[in-house]
Amino acid sequence: MLALDGGDRIASVFPGTHVMSNGFRHLPGWLDAQAQAALLADLETVIARAPFYRPVMPRTGKPFSVEMTNCGPLGWVSDQAGGYRYQAAHPITGTPWPAMPDRLLTLWAEVSNWPGPPEACLVNRYRAGARLGSHADTDEAEPTAPVVSISLGDDAVFHLGGLRRDHPKQRMWLRSGDVVVLGGQSRLFYHGVDKVLAGSSQVVPGGGRINLTLRRVTP
Repeated sequence: MLALDGGDRIASVFPGTHVMSNGFRHLPGWLDAQAQAALLADLETVIARAPFYRPVMPRTGKPFSVEMTNCGPLGWVSDQAGGYRYQAAHPITGTPWPAMPDRLLTLWAEVSNWPGPPEACLVNRYRAGARLGSHADTDEAEPTAPVVSISLGDDAVFHLGGLRRDHPKQRMWLRSGDVVVLGGQSRLFYHGVDKVLAGSSQVVPGGGRINLTLRRVTP
């Protein structure tokens, strides 16, 4: 865990796996360099079939600062016509989302403690200046299954709040290979990405950060 002071310096760090009583887990370095490279190779196939696109906010039509795609039976999308939702096809190409790589299914089985497989993997690409505002994952019909998040590439400053948007936030570094699990009470906590430290990693070809979020959508 860390807290950022006014100069965005690390004020305190507690290394190693961090498990909170609310069900939140941070698993630093869960994927080693070889596993990260193998997962990125899997993603190349996914992206070739389901290219990144930039969704927009439902009410304002403002584009997200991150680019998105999905794999698995369902994918999370956002637009003015239908709002936030899950659907079985890419909103631009109209083709079904590609299958989820076996590596992701294995990782879910290792860390989720959930009997069924994930149904959606949202893939976010962060370039310089991209961020993700504080939000809670509430679009799923199965709100008790955990959300599993995987970081690849540049370091990011992640925040975890509480059940309300105005609850105090804790901040931590997420580095390439880290895995985060939002389970238990933390499953519905507000969270987001405050900033990405551009150039802090060479893992992702062309630079930037890729985050994968595995979710169970239906009961």
